[in-house]
Amino acid sequence: MALGLGALAAAFVLPKVAVAATDDAIAAFTGGASVGQGGITLTAPEIAENGNTVPIEVSAPGAEAIMVLAAGNPNPDVATFNFGPLSGAQSASTRIRLAETQDVVAIARMGDGSFVEARQEVKVTIGGCGG
Repeated sequence: MALGLGALAAAFVLPKVAVAATDDAIAAFTGGASVGQGGITLTAPEIAENGNTVPIEVSAPGAEAIMVLAAGNPNPDVATFNFGPLSGAQSASTRIRLAETQDVVAIARMGDGSFVEARQEVKVTIGGCGG
């Protein structure tokens, strides 16, 4: 019975911890500034058969940096891509690991100092972080 209660508590506590970690990472990246929509494109599959290797692509013309987060992972920080004035394009693609079905979040810091966000839910059939 104790194991069942422990599992039930973990099911309710861990998602809140992951959301708090995601919110903290966003606040650190934006310095607490408001985040708008549009101007950034996040491409990820709707369904990932294996969470160990999920392809994503982000693009935000005019961005200085793009941060990618996996909101449901134990450690949500995935990557931050920085672009200099000589960058040919402000885009990047990579493969990430997702523990479970969750939102992938991309936030771009634009050249004018504003921030924009894109989110996409990815359904994971086999978790990539030990799940």
